[in-house]
Amino acid sequence: MPQITIRPALLRQTGPDDAELLKSLVQGLADYENEPDAVKATAEDFRRHGLGDRPRYEALIAELDGKPAGFALFFHNYSTWTGKPGIYLEDFFVYEWARGHGLGNPLNTRLAKVAKERDCGRIDLWVLHWNKTREFYHHMGIRHMDQWVPYRTDRDGIEKLAAEDVG
Repeated sequence: MPQITIRPALLRQTGPDDAELLKSLVQGLADYENEPDAVKATAEDFRRHGLGDRPRYEALIAELDGKPAGFALFFHNYSTWTGKPGIYLEDFFVYEWARGHGLGNPLNTRLAKVAKERDCGRIDLWVLHWNKTREFYHHMGIRHMDQWVPYRTDRDGIEKLAAEDVG
């Protein structure tokens, strides 16, 4: 029986940490999503934004027999309707070699425990329409919200909006 471990990502100013591992896992996700050149983040970006008084994200690392095999990267949002914080699951990924060994369930369970401990009202995530794991999410009780349409402003859009004179 394989040994599964779920642990928080370790980030430090100096010394060994998981910043390079996070970059590798994100690159693995980008490769899976057929976007191998899309990742611009560096290990230093992960270190800088994951440390300090107000870290911008947190991550859980899934290990299979002591070897890093997947991750969940998340951050807090807030629901004005529930009056509670929530968690936005930015990335969830398991390397292909580790799939089928039951990592997804404990990784999602640990994230749900974090949400429960922090009195979160919900966990939000996006899943590509072609992603085979959609059935996995449905099985776990995570529902597809087809009434919501995702929108995004990229860096160029931010620059354009920020340059407008608002008086």
